[in-house]
Amino acid sequence: MLDKQQLQNWIEEYLKGTDYELITLSVSAANDILVEVDRLAGVDVDFCAELNRFLVEKLGDADYSLEVGSVSLTDPFKTKMQFEKNLGHDVEVLVEGKKLRGQLVSVDDETFSVDIEEKIKVKGERLKVKGPKTQIVTHTWHYNEPKYVKYDLKF
Repeated sequence: MLDKQQLQNWIEEYLKGTDYELITLSVSAANDILVEVDRLAGVDVDFCAELNRFLVEKLGDADYSLEVGSVSLTDPFKTKMQFEKNLGHDVEVLVEGKKLRGQLVSVDDETFSVDIEEKIKVKGERLKVKGPKTQIVTHTWHYNEPKYVKYDLKF
């Protein structure tokens, strides 16, 4: 099996001085290598091809398969940069077994916030329209609290 730490060192060496981040590096027992990178401005296919050639040169004659690409639009966010990249976009948050959908409105070093439209009952207010009222509520979580956060694809 290939040395995952050595691969990570080579990738980090290649990414140094760029605005790209390594998001995923996996190496299977059969030496199937998956490398996923991302950046705020989006991923350039030519950059992935160059990184692929760099790794092929480093790996030499080893027996492996190699896939270098960008993170899928439907993959959960893994780094703060991915949250920053999606500021202002609709996201899906899975927290405490509930899927919540809303707009990602802020990101800092420890937390992120999402505006979620919620139905609430207003006590003591005479409403012309019966039933709950809709209101935007901002929820803030630490990055490790939700099971996942990902871009919300609307079909």
